[in-house]
Amino acid sequence: MPTKLMMVFVGMDFLFAGCGALLLGFSLISEQSLRNPPTINNVTQNVLLGQCPLTAGVVNAIFIFVTFLLSLPAMFLPTNRGWLRAQGWLVVICATFTLSLGLAIWLETLQTRQRLNLLWGSETPVIQSLLQQKFDCCGYTNSTTPPFVQDRTCLNPLVAAQKGGCIGKFSSFANRFLDQIFTAAFGIVGIDFILVLCVAMVLKCRMEQERYRHIDEKNGLGGL
Repeated sequence: MPTKLMMVFVGMDFLFAGCGALLLGFSLISEQSLRNPPTINNVTQNVLLGQCPLTAGVVNAIFIFVTFLLSLPAMFLPTNRGWLRAQGWLVVICATFTLSLGLAIWLETLQTRQRLNLLWGSETPVIQSLLQQKFDCCGYTNSTTPPFVQDRTCLNPLVAAQKGGCIGKFSSFANRFLDQIFTAAFGIVGIDFILVLCVAMVLKCRMEQERYRHIDEKNGLGGL
């Protein structure tokens, strides 16, 4: 009969694997989205996702799956402690990796307007035009700095001057979008931390069981 501690440990271990699946799915879907032709509906997300460490996310997810597979012997070998120690250290590595990704994205949000200005200037006129149509604005700061792209939203300089620049709407969208990503990453780190605590408690419990077994053997109880 499994103990409550072991049930919690197994549950957190599978939740840990689920986080890896979530991370892998997000990274692969995002990379697929980046390969799709740009439209008004996906242009903003794709511009921002292009700055995210998606390949590192895939690598991190693979580490998580490997760690989960290595934890299976610890589930089925009730007296083993070596696999538990290995799992604990691997979970710490995965958590550090995920935390680094989350911090990298979080740091971008601290300089959103400055970074988006450089990002806007590096995009093609087609992408800039789609962004203008998406946010109903003209140019980044205003219609002249940098110059707006003439399209159906910004028909001429007079219309462009009246609509104003995209800096406010674009940066607000970017902050909300990136906040969701790094918050999810920090949430995964929280689950990793709980799993490490579970591993430590199971390891301590098995060490105590082993100690009591040795005591029983010395008392002539045959390790029962």
